[in-house]
Amino acid sequence: MTLENIMKQHNFVVVGNTILDDKYAYKIKHGLLDKGYNVSCVYKELESINDVAEDIDVLVLCINPVLGLKLLKECRKNIKAVVIQPGAESEEIKDYLEDNEIPYLEGCVLVGLRLYANK
Repeated sequence: MTLENIMKQHNFVVVGNTILDDKYAYKIKHGLLDKGYNVSCVYKELESINDVAEDIDVLVLCINPVLGLKLLKECRKNIKAVVIQPGAESEEIKDYLEDNEIPYLEGCVLVGLRLYANK
């Protein structure tokens, strides 16, 4: 899956600190909302990915990799794709996603918003 394809999806879940305005998760959340995407937030708003009411098109990891992996392993919901933001990556996360056949890419949703949103 490419970043362009990611930005054609509708339901995003941002995993990270979406409360503090100096955090990238906050910037991603509000960037997506400003462009009309449906956004749920896990970590500071919802406790678990399982608490998201909607289907998950894209899960955006913008959190410490150890906690990101823990949340992924607890998840019982279907996830179409994962974007691993810079700093949120680890070999363990990539191995987990590959083992569970969840498509992922390492990239930046803010770049995707700038290049591909509303196209």
